[in-house]
Amino acid sequence: MEQLEFFEIPSPCIGVCQADNRGYCLGCLRSRDERFGWNQMSDAEKRKVVELCQKRKKRRAIKARLQQEEDD
Repeated sequence: MEQLEFFEIPSPCIGVCQADNRGYCLGCLRSRDERFGWNQMSDAEKRKVVELCQKRKKRRAIKARLQQEEDD
């Protein structure tokens, strides 16, 4: 059973709308399908996308930190 939501789940968009070489937005880290389908998604789907974006952000930060350590 899906839990009822009392508050709208906001889009993770931060207004930096450019895709990287893998097709993920450089600003919010959503895929093309996730960006264009956002308004048709259920709240459960939106929560999952936000969770995926958070994981992608962590991986990006780890990769950047490792790259910085290599450069030093």
